[in-house]
This record gives sequence, structure tokens and C-alpha cells, in this order.
Amino acid sequence: MSEAKNKELSQEAGGEELEKTPEKQESEAKTTQPQEDAAVEEVVEVAEDAKVAASEKKEQPSELAASAEADKAEEAEADVEEESEAEAEADAEEESEDENDIDAQNAEDAEDSENERRHHIPFLDYHELSMENLVGELQRLLRTEKVQAIRRHADTIKREFDQKFREFIDEKKEEFVSRGGNEIDFRYNSVTKRQFNELYSEYREKRNQYYKSRERNLKENLQTRLDLIEELKGLVHVEEDMTSTYNTFKEVQERWRNAGPVPRNSYNDVWRTYQHHVEIFYDFLHLNRELRDLDFKFNLEEKEKLIERAEALAQEPDLNKAFRELQTLHKLWKEELGPVAKDKRDEVWERFSAATKTIHERRQEHFKQLDARYETNLETKNEIIAKILGISEQVADNHRAIQGQIREVEALRESFFKAGKVPQKENEKTWAAFKGAVRAFNKKKNAFYKNLKKEQQENLDRKRALLKRAEELKESEAWEEATPEMKRIQQEWKQIGHVPRKFSDKIWKEFKAACNHYFNRLHSRKNADQAQHSKDLKVKEDILSELKEFQTGKDREADLKQLQEFLKRWKASGRLPRNRQHLDRKFQKIIDAIFRKLGVSKQEADLLRYGDKIKKLAKADDVRTIEEERQFIRRKIEENKGELRQLENNLNFFTDPSEDNPLVKEVIESIDKQKEALERWQEKLKKLNILRNNLEKEANPKEETEGADHEESAGEQTDKQSE
Repeated sequence: MSEAKNKELSQEAGGEELEKTPEKQESEAKTTQPQEDAAVEEVVEVAEDAKVAASEKKEQPSELAASAEADKAEEAEADVEEESEAEAEADAEEESEDENDIDAQNAEDAEDSENERRHHIPFLDYHELSMENLVGELQRLLRTEKVQAIRRHADTIKREFDQKFREFIDEKKEEFVSRGGNEIDFRYNSVTKRQFNELYSEYREKRNQYYKSRERNLKENLQTRLDLIEELKGLVHVEEDMTSTYNTFKEVQERWRNAGPVPRNSYNDVWRTYQHHVEIFYDFLHLNRELRDLDFKFNLEEKEKLIERAEALAQEPDLNKAFRELQTLHKLWKEELGPVAKDKRDEVWERFSAATKTIHERRQEHFKQLDARYETNLETKNEIIAKILGISEQVADNHRAIQGQIREVEALRESFFKAGKVPQKENEKTWAAFKGAVRAFNKKKNAFYKNLKKEQQENLDRKRALLKRAEELKESEAWEEATPEMKRIQQEWKQIGHVPRKFSDKIWKEFKAACNHYFNRLHSRKNADQAQHSKDLKVKEDILSELKEFQTGKDREADLKQLQEFLKRWKASGRLPRNRQHLDRKFQKIIDAIFRKLGVSKQEADLLRYGDKIKKLAKADDVRTIEEERQFIRRKIEENKGELRQLENNLNFFTDPSEDNPLVKEVIESIDKQKEALERWQEKLKKLNILRNNLEKEANPKEETEGADHEESAGEQTDKQSE
């Protein structure tokens, strides 16, 4: 209350007292001095008890009467106490519960005017935010809000960040160990963690500086208020007129209002002590009822306004807003307004308490609903944990299925984080169970991929070998051998499993390029061959037509030369398409028929055919090709000899070796065929040896004949050994 208001109240109390002469004032003071002394003594005895107030004392007729009256009063009070003890205790407990939260909040706000700002800073669902977003939110709070107003926000952000970071580190450690690392060697540097630590250190430094400065101010303010209480207590001993005392009292009240915040643990005690002595002063002020009653009236009117505002809060839809407004009303009730007349004190306080209780009951109902919701969230999270555990107990054994399980677990993790809060007492337990379930799945998943990586590395080595082989064949001209080999390695490639992803595309593109290069060349050749085959087919058809018209004459040698010319032309005319191969068989059949007509044996006919190849080799003058042909024939000779030995051994196993036995007869025929074939191959080898020797003589004409004869003899000796 301002100084002007104090003066106004003093003047309204009646100028009569202000106009009294000093002599009259001194006379009145002497008259009332004994009564004032008695009141002061009683006040001093109950200074720390808020429920005791000074009252006017009346003289009793005698000590006996006073004693009897006191006994009756005690009996009446005992009856009342016995009837209402339980109800009073229940009411007191309920009122205390209603006010405890408000007192605690007001005590905290009283330490600093900026503390009240914390109620207006949005409190996000930090559990839903990622580590990066938590860092950003802490940074925003530090830059835009007072450090003393964000304590609850900062503490919650730190708790959530630490929890998420522990889970993150656990996953990274499991991955490190699953790759073969030793857990003791695990290290991980996180930029996000470093940023958070820097911000939280900044917050702590600012907070410590603030509290260090505030603690000094709070102690000074507390001492100031204690001094004011002592000054207030001393007013009942001042020997001056009531008007001056009352003005001094108003000055004390004004200085009290401006004394600044005090420590929260002293706030309520200091206020109660102050309020107690204010009431004592008002009771002492009964000597000037006009001033006291005016003050009581003013306080009553203001408190009734506060009551109306408190009762209106019952309709406020925003419960948090209603509670904060109620806090403000309680603060005004305690700090700004004094007492009211005794006969109104209980009435106005009960109305104010009833309005407070209504808000309190709404809060309790709200918290009850929150508890029910948290219990539902707990059930949901426990179900999610059970599902993750179920998956971890049946981890698949192939990549595709495990990828599906990974997606399923990720979806369950998201559902867990979105499920909302659980009861505080269950929070750590639920989080530990969730981490354990996820860790169990990750452990088995990582074990699978560890083995898979080993298998993929082996697959990579195999595919690299196939790639190397494809690179070797892609320029090959040996189409008959290279084509089936390329098809084989392609088929083998398909049967090999996955390789590490970072090599997959590269090695596949290289292998595909090598294969495409070869088969593009093959197709180009086939296209060219196709055109050539069409021309060759026309030539062969003409040769076959001529052969059909050929008639033998009387000159056998001339006919043989003519047949050799047909053979030469047929061979020189290229290859037949696969779908016209029957023309070659038809040609050979006609040739064989003419050879038989001319009396040429099959062996002689075969050598005549081979003579054309000998001429071709001689014309080519290619020693390497001749040598390859020699090696080919020698292999054929060895194969024939092997077949002969096997057939002759088989013949020895027959118990009835007579030619009448069909099986024996079949074996004997096979032996004869092999012998004939062997003779043909040996004859061919002989011709090749002669050709080779002739070419060597032509290449070294200056060498002595003896040397050449010796060499020829050595070659023939080697071939004879083959024979």
C-alpha cells in the first residue's frame, strides 16, 4: 500500500485524534499504559505462534470467580475438541495438501522474479526428439531464456540425451565386436556428444554464476526482512500516539514489500512470522479502532476480489493456467494484503480455501487421468518389448528375411518411442528391458552378417577368378573351345552368392563387359559366317550335282584324280550350315560308292582323302601346324592301341571264345576295325614325317646329307616306337 494511501486512511480515521493536544495525548497514554503493558507481555510470550493473538483483558471480581469461569471454559472447549477432532484433522490435512504445492511454487518464484517465467516456456516431449534435435533445443533455450528459468528443461534434456547416447554407443560397440574387434579397444568420437557437452557446460557455468550472485542477495534480503520483523515487534512498545505508530507501521509494510526475494527454504517461515506480528499489531491497534477498522475493511474488500478471481478459475479450461493464476492469488493474499476483522477471518479464508480446493481437485483428477494413460502406455511398451524379444528368438538365416525383421524391429522401436510416457517408477525398468530386447536381436543379427561377410568374401574371390578367365577368353579366336567355356563360367557366376556390396556393381559390370565383348564378336562372326555359308552352300550344291553326274571311265588313275579334285573342291568350299549337314554325308556316300566301283579299299580311300590335307600343309609351309597335326595323330594312335588292348583283354574273359558266340564275334569285329584304323593313322603319321623332313631339308639345304639322313632316321625311329 502506498504512502498516500496510508495518509488517506489515517485522515479518514478522524482528524479528532490528529488534533489532540500533546497534554491530552500524554494523559490518554498514561491512562492506557497498564493495559498496553499487559498486551505487550502476552504478545512477547507467543511471538512465534501464528494462532495466538493479543486480546483485550477484563478485570475479574475475584480470583475464585476467575478460576471457576476458566474451568467451565476448559470443559466447553474439551467437549468441542472431542466432537470435531477427527473432522478438524481431516480438514487441516486436506487444506495443507492443497496449499503445499502452491507454497512450494511461490517459494521458488519468490527467490527471483524471473523464476515465474519458467511456467510460460513450452515444455516439449523431449523423449521424442533425436540427439541432434535435443542439442538444438538446449542451444535455443540458452540463447533466448534466463538460465534460472530453464532448469527443469535443461535437466530433462540431459537425461533424455544421455539415455539415447548410451543406446547409440551400445549399438556401435556391438557392431565393432561383431566385426571381430575387442571390446576393450572400442573408441567412438561423436560430434553431437561434443556439442552437447559444450552447451551443457555453458549452462552449468551460467547457472553457477547466477546462483552464487543470488545467494548473496537472498541472504541480505532475508536479514533485511528479519530486521523489519524486529522493528514491527517493537512498535507495540513505542510510547507515542497511535497515528504516528500506525504511519510507522505502514512504512514498515512498504519497506517489506520492496525488501526483495529471500531463500525459498525461509520464505514461508519468514512470511508467517511477519503475518503473525502484523496481526498482533492490529490487535494492539484496538486503542484506535477507526484506523484498524478502515484497514480491515480495505483488506476485506481486496481479499473478496481475490476470492472471486479464485472461484472464477474453476471455469478456466487450461488447468496449468488456472494453477499459475491461483499461485499469483495466494502470493497477493500473503504478501500484499493484511488481516481482516476477527469475525471475518475464518469466513474469507474458508471461501478462499474452498476455491483453492476446487482447483486442487481438478489437478488431482488430471493427474489421475495421466497416471491411467501412463499405465496404458506401459502396457503398450511391454507388448512391444515382447514382440521384439519374439523376433530376437527366431532370427532368420537369410539376408532377405533378416532385412524384413530389421524393418519390423525398426517399426517397433518407432512405436515404442511414440507410445508416450510411463509411470516414473517403471521408467528405468522399461527402458532397460527395451534396450535388452533390441540388443538381443542386434547381437544375433550381427553374428549372421559376420558369417555372411566371410561367405561374401569367399564369393568375391571366386567371382574374381571367373572375371580373370573371362578377360582371358574375350579376345579368343578358338570359338569351338572358348564358347562353351564362356557359357560355363556364366552359369557358375549365377550359382555363386552375393559379394560385399561395395564390390558388387563394379565386378558385375566388368564381368558383363568381358562376356558381352566375346559374344558380340561371336555373333558378328556368325553373321559373317551366315553370309559365307549361303555362298558355300550354293557351291557345294553345284559340286554335289556335278558328282552325281560323274561317270567312271577306262582310265582308273584319271578317275581317281578326278575324285581327288572333287574332294579338294568340296573341302575348299567351306562348311555347311548345321541344318544342311546331310549334304556332306550324301557327298561322302557318293564318293565312297565311286571308290568301291574303282576297286579302292576303304583304307586307301582314307589315305587319298588325307593326301589333300598333306598337300595343303606342304603348301602352307607351317612347321608348327604340321607338328600339331603330328601330335594329334600320335594321340589317336595311342587311343587305338588302348582300345585294342582293352578289346583283347575282354576276349580273354570269354569261356567260349569260338566265333559262333555273337559277343565274341562282335569283339573280334571291333578288334579288326581298330587295327584298320591304327594302320590308317600310322600311314598318315608316316606321310607327315616325310613332309616334315622335306620341309626341314629345304630350310637347311647346306647341311650334310649324313646329318639329314641321321635326323630322318631318328624321326622314323620315334614314330616306330609310337607304332
